[in-house]
Amino acid sequence: MNLNALSDFILVATNEGLGKASRASGISKATLSRRIADLEEQLGVRLIERSSRGLKLTEAGTTLMLRTEGLLSEVSEAMTAVGDGVSTPRGRLRVAAPALFSQLAMGRIGAEFCAAYPEIEIEIVAEDRMVDLIEEQFDVAIRINPSPDSNLVGRCFARDRLVVVAAPQIIRPIPGAIRAIPAIVTSGFQPRNWTLDGGKLVLEPIPKLRFSSLLMVRDAAIAGGGAALIPQSIAWNQLARGDLVQWGIASGPEPTLWVLHTSRRLAAPKVRAFVDFLCARYPHMSLVLNG
Repeated sequence: MNLNALSDFILVATNEGLGKASRASGISKATLSRRIADLEEQLGVRLIERSSRGLKLTEAGTTLMLRTEGLLSEVSEAMTAVGDGVSTPRGRLRVAAPALFSQLAMGRIGAEFCAAYPEIEIEIVAEDRMVDLIEEQFDVAIRINPSPDSNLVGRCFARDRLVVVAAPQIIRPIPGAIRAIPAIVTSGFQPRNWTLDGGKLVLEPIPKLRFSSLLMVRDAAIAGGGAALIPQSIAWNQLARGDLVQWGIASGPEPTLWVLHTSRRLAAPKVRAFVDFLCARYPHMSLVLNG
């Protein structure tokens, strides 16, 4: 496939017409039209419908643009880096990150990253759902305990732990039989016991308050609303001040945070720079030490 023809097709599609594309690029309208026609003939499908009202992408044209626009941008970045003899991170970087981590850390991380790499423009989107990096044109996704995915590669950059906390005035149950306790939980809470410190203490949480945000769960615990199972990283300041008391560490796998990007795209300098920057920011792999 002729990459120049594909690049010209993207140029015309994004500018919504031959005239605007010609003025933006300096390439004549006749040349752009011929290259797109050659690309259509090679693919065997119409990419653009031509009429007196202008140009409109066909379904095949829309699919081709969505699938290739980001790829061509990264190929261009890579070729520029090779031509310059350097790999300077530059361009727009889109990052999807969990809402809680975004609220607690990504503002500072984004600002510090841009200060370190002034040729990068960064957009961080707080998303708890599983975004599709290719379809939604994200360069990087931060995920908690991600499932194996052959399309994604990346690195674990930090770990957390789940702890049960409560206000100081609430008496910690004595280990022994399963202890029922008033609990503050998230909206999606599923009934199950909280096993702490390898089974030394087992609690049966009886939900009294439900919140959609773990920050609200933490604040309700500070106010004495009950015990709560939350990440230690959002409570360590309150624990250090004595606003909360830790009853124990939850048994089971620790939450891990991964920075991921698709393995089917070139690892652009901006992506490599962000991955390295994020990992360097958590040298001890602990969210608590880098709150």
